[in-house]
Amino acid sequence: MIIDTKSGRPTIEEMIAAFPLSSLVIGPGAEIVALNAGAEQMFGRAAVGRHFTTTLRHPSVVEAVEQCLQNGTSRNLTYQVVEYGNDVFYAVHVQAVAQSDLILLTFQNRTEMERAEQMRRDFVSNVSHELRTPLTAMTGFIETLRGSARGDAAAAERFLTIMASEADRMNRLVDSLLSLSRVESRERMRPTLRFDLRDVLRTAGDTLTPVARDRNVTLRFDAGSQPVQVKGDADQLLQVFLNLIENAIKYGDTDQVVSITAQAVLHDPVLRGPAIAIEVADRGRGVDPIHLPRLTERFYRADDHRSRALGGSGLGLAIVKHILNRHRGRLKIASQPGEGSQFTVILPVGDDRDGLAGAAPA
Repeated sequence: MIIDTKSGRPTIEEMIAAFPLSSLVIGPGAEIVALNAGAEQMFGRAAVGRHFTTTLRHPSVVEAVEQCLQNGTSRNLTYQVVEYGNDVFYAVHVQAVAQSDLILLTFQNRTEMERAEQMRRDFVSNVSHELRTPLTAMTGFIETLRGSARGDAAAAERFLTIMASEADRMNRLVDSLLSLSRVESRERMRPTLRFDLRDVLRTAGDTLTPVARDRNVTLRFDAGSQPVQVKGDADQLLQVFLNLIENAIKYGDTDQVVSITAQAVLHDPVLRGPAIAIEVADRGRGVDPIHLPRLTERFYRADDHRSRALGGSGLGLAIVKHILNRHRGRLKIASQPGEGSQFTVILPVGDDRDGLAGAAPA
């Protein structure tokens, strides 16, 4: 239904068609008289001419419209619905149109904003928790050293050692938070430089050799004899492989082998083109598959006690994920309890076939 105004002026439908938000108009008889394209996608064209309660069924929206029909009161509200199994949030503005009997409703999908806000709240909560634990421990040790342990050299040495460890843990957490912030700020800036990925893998291996030696772990590299060219940020990709290899060393069993292999993928179905797959595999305890989808979440730990004992911040794989997002790559994780874990970094090489020269086809 189109409501005509004065000759030469746009109709109601033509007016709301220009609105960037999904919009509909309710007439004086409480029926929907106009929809724009966005509202039509939400409610269907058949909603025009029907009483608004047959389309707008959420109680808070119905109440807001009824009040506006009665006394012209404007309202802003947010409601939640389930669409295709997912929670969706809408912000609704209900406004009486001046000098008319019409009511205008606009709908804004705020799902991504709500999720971002929830992530922010969870992030603050997690950071507070991660910092509170070592701070509480240090405060307790300080009070003990000032009180009952005053003058006890053995106790002082033991407590100071623990306090130093907790301080190091807080420093690692702060460093990880700063690193995550830097990575996120550059996530949309696609790298343009090309380099030999084998150089990054060698540097990661050389850096972590002392850590592997302490746990009697052998690092075994197989990246081929020819250059493996990729386009990316060498420093960030070094951070990726340092994280994955160090995790494999720490969380795998001692006296074992950590293997790092590179293979060509002629066509990756997700990246839709040729790619390089670098797998970091250990022979440790493995991870229950139920945890795998959440391993890249911030502060998520499959084995919280063991991770803390080994100095993990719970942010390493989140940083890896964001770096690979910047490189248009992806991370594949496979693991079974008692059978070790395999973390595979898959990076696109575009149309440049040189990127496949140094690795055997997968």
